[in-house]
Amino acid sequence: MEQQELFQLLKQVYEGARTPEQAMEDIRIQPDMLVGNYADIDLHRSVRQGMPEVIYGEGKTAEQIVGIIRAMTGRGVKNIMVTRLTQEKAETVRSGLCSENNPIPFTYDPTSRIGIANPQETEKTGKIAVVAAGTSDLPVAEEAAITAELYGSHVERVYDVGVAGLHRLLHRLPVLEDANVIVAVAGMEGALVSVIGGLVACPVIGVPTSVGYGANFGGAAALLSMLNSCASGVSVVNIDNGFSAGVLAARINRQSCRG
Repeated sequence: MEQQELFQLLKQVYEGARTPEQAMEDIRIQPDMLVGNYADIDLHRSVRQGMPEVIYGEGKTAEQIVGIIRAMTGRGVKNIMVTRLTQEKAETVRSGLCSENNPIPFTYDPTSRIGIANPQETEKTGKIAVVAAGTSDLPVAEEAAITAELYGSHVERVYDVGVAGLHRLLHRLPVLEDANVIVAVAGMEGALVSVIGGLVACPVIGVPTSVGYGANFGGAAALLSMLNSCASGVSVVNIDNGFSAGVLAARINRQSCRG
C-alpha cells in the first residue's frame, strides 16, 4: 500500500464510506510477509518511507528473487527495485517472471546493475545532480541516479568531470547551482567532492568508489579524503554505495520541494 492509497483509505473512513474494521482489513498492521523460509518482506515500508522494500540481489539466487517479487506484486507493490544484479542473473529472473500464467514486467540496466519489476512511471519533482569524476565511476553513479528517479526525483547527470580537467566541471557549474542536492561520485583520491562542496550552496553527498590503483586501497583512500573534506555541507556514504546516496538525495530533494 502506497502513502496516497493509505490517505484515501483514511479519508473514506472519515467520510463514513468505509468502517474502521474494513479499513483495518485493508491495512493489516502485521501482514503475512513470509516467503518460503528465506524472506520476510516489509510490505509497509512504502507507507513509512514512500518506496517499497528494495531487494539486494547479490547473494540471493534468481529463484529467491523471483519468489520475493511475486509475493510483493501479489500484494499490489509496484516499482520493485533489485540492486546488484549480474546480467546473467537478471536474465534468469526475467525468465522466471515470464514463465507463469501471470507474467510480471521486468527491466534491467546493465550499467547500474539494477532491475525493476512491475515498473510504473512516477512523477518527478525537484532536481538532483549526480556528478561522476570519471567514466569508470558510472556504475555507482547510475545506481544513485536510477534510485533517486524511482524515489520520485528529477535527476540531471554530469559525468566525466574529474579534477584532472577542472575546466570540465566549471563548464557545468550552472547545472550544479540549480540543484537541491548533489551526489558526487569519485574514486582515486576522491578530490571532486571537496571541489564541488566549495562551489555550491546545496548539500553534497560524497560517494567514494573502489576505482583506482593499489594505494587507493579499494576506495578507502577516497573515503578518507571525503571524510576529511575541508568543504562544509558535505556528507559521505560507504564505498560504492550509490543506492544509499540516491535514497538520501531523494529525501533531501523531497523535503526541499515541500519547504
